[in-house]
Amino acid sequence: MQVDLPYRIDAVQELVGHQDRAWHVAWNLAKLICSADKTVRMYSYSRSTNLSTPAFTHITTIPTGHTKTVRSLAWAPSGNTLATASFDANSDGDPGGAARTGEWECASLLEGHETECKSVAYSASGMLLASCSRDKTVWIWEVHMGVLMEHTQDVKCVAWHPTEEILASASYDDTIKMYVDDPLDDWFCFLTLTGHTSTVWSLAWSPTNSYIASASDDKSVRIWGRVAEHKWTCVVLLEGNERSVYSVSWGAGLGWLAAVGGDGVIRVWKISVSDCANAHGIYDVNCVAWCPRQGFEDLLATTGDDGTTKFGEYLVR
Repeated sequence: MQVDLPYRIDAVQELVGHQDRAWHVAWNLAKLICSADKTVRMYSYSRSTNLSTPAFTHITTIPTGHTKTVRSLAWAPSGNTLATASFDANSDGDPGGAARTGEWECASLLEGHETECKSVAYSASGMLLASCSRDKTVWIWEVHMGVLMEHTQDVKCVAWHPTEEILASASYDDTIKMYVDDPLDDWFCFLTLTGHTSTVWSLAWSPTNSYIASASDDKSVRIWGRVAEHKWTCVVLLEGNERSVYSVSWGAGLGWLAAVGGDGVIRVWKISVSDCANAHGIYDVNCVAWCPRQGFEDLLATTGDDGTTKFGEYLVR
């Protein structure tokens, strides 16, 4: 992994409407969703040519039925099913990925966590849904549900490998744990990654290579590379953030890695740094996500404590 020339981010659009801080944002190939308060706001996006500024249109606001803030969102690979995780300890979703038409309805309420549910994620097949909680557990929802109790403290994030059924989780205990399914038994932790000196807030797998990035309260981003079938090691340490790093996201291919945090700055590495200062003014930036749709790979979305969702285009200059 090498340092390339710097890039820049230009602001495109700001979406308002939430009544509280915006916690999370997620794309599929046709829609964008962002969460705050107890609702999810959904937008369509398009551009007339690959070079024109994209346009966003509010489609609907989903009440969700959660009694507390919606903390995390995840699209199933089909793009037809949406899972939400809430501070009310519940997850709404459909592990089977059933199609939806017309208005959005809750297909299933997944209960089991004892306290705040922090993150939710679908596997590449769409047949498994993972959730994690402040109760120190990771749950895997399927026909035969599994519960993993490997972390010693609050679990902040879960993330599936893009092609394999490998699950990673990040925790307040400063570690990252990886799990696989034993066909003769159950899911188990096969690896614990250490190196961060404070809470690991976010994880992101690279889309085309065996790397995983982690963002931490220790103000750093680490990139872990696969060196054997069931072994990863830290290959790059990215520093320079002035405050906690809350979210990381890989762009198209291996090259673009974006990170946001408490200093209000968007940083993009390839693997050089490009800053977009004061992205949400004085407010924390809670989540960053690259658009996966072909022709829109340069589009980046962020959510912040100011309750807005903002967009930028990643441009070579």
